[in-house]
Amino acid sequence: MKKHYLLAPGPTPVSPETLLAMATPIIHHRSPQFAEVVAECRVGLKYLFQTKQEVLILASTGTGAMEGAITNTLSPGDTALVVRGGKFGERWGEICAAYGVNFEAIDVEWGRAVQVADVAAKLKANPAIKAVCIQAHETSTGVNHPVKELAELTKSLPGTLLLVDAISALGAFELPMDAWGIDIMVAGSQKAMMLPPGLAFACLSEKAWEFTKTATCNKYYFNFSKELKNIQKNTGAYTSAVSLVMGLRDVLRYFKEATLEKIFAEHQLMSKATKAAVKALGLELFSQEGASDALTAVRAPAGVDGQDVVKLLRDKYGIMIAGGQAEAKGKIFRIAHMGYIGNFDIVMIIAALEVVLNELGYKAPYGAGVKAAEEVLFGGA
Repeated sequence: MKKHYLLAPGPTPVSPETLLAMATPIIHHRSPQFAEVVAECRVGLKYLFQTKQEVLILASTGTGAMEGAITNTLSPGDTALVVRGGKFGERWGEICAAYGVNFEAIDVEWGRAVQVADVAAKLKANPAIKAVCIQAHETSTGVNHPVKELAELTKSLPGTLLLVDAISALGAFELPMDAWGIDIMVAGSQKAMMLPPGLAFACLSEKAWEFTKTATCNKYYFNFSKELKNIQKNTGAYTSAVSLVMGLRDVLRYFKEATLEKIFAEHQLMSKATKAAVKALGLELFSQEGASDALTAVRAPAGVDGQDVVKLLRDKYGIMIAGGQAEAKGKIFRIAHMGYIGNFDIVMIIAALEVVLNELGYKAPYGAGVKAAEEVLFGGA
């Protein structure tokens, strides 16, 4: 029997406790019982987003919340500034184009973070820019962008919002919405939130809610003003994903009990161990700066196709990681350390990586990566 392991950057593993919570008998989405669940989730989401604002719960993937962030705050003919440093940075521009929103792009080399000075220069050169669209963590490259510093720029500009895709960042590392001054932050359920795909979240600052009053992009399902009125009554505008919300309540209870500080520290430790192991095997990180605590992107060694690493791990050993996307396809592979993942999962994937690399012709020293990872994970034990 082959045991299967999931260490891809979404979907990520879900705990048995959360799976059981989602397996409870379904209740009606307009019932008092479900309203109690939503009420508890409202409090938990504010804790997770570190905000006093309401967090909208949408039945969609995170891309739906990204789309809503554009359509609810901008109008056709408006201009947005889009940072494109990977596959998901490009998505912001694609959404803008679909709704007639003009955008200027800052194209960043894949594997690098955007320079704050470049964003500042764009904003100074074009005061008409109404939104800066960025990834907190570019999942396709493993790079964190300087969200805190970018928020410092936009906070002083009453006519410009900062829109942050935190789909693979929320719950993995520090991202305090109110303290930093983020205007819109969106997230998805299937990453560090340890849930199956199917829920998206959007939180707007008071400044962003003012933009919704004048936005004229077409919208129907992703109508944030309608969702706000409903969430304040502990319901949704449309049929809620009841079972997923039951799981959400369980996860949010865990976040509160464990504390964000502890959860972020655990992600940081697993990230440090994975990156140390990769280097001990003579491999290079793909992220040249701003390396994320959510996943580790690794350059495939010379003569090895990164997709072959992914395929062999999956097909022969039952271990699912991720390959590169678009221009990075075949050049990298990505190991996630978010979701329901612990220290010994990291030891396991590094041991498997040593085996697979040797099978593909790269002479990785057996045990070197495992030793490096264990020294980080357990050296202080």
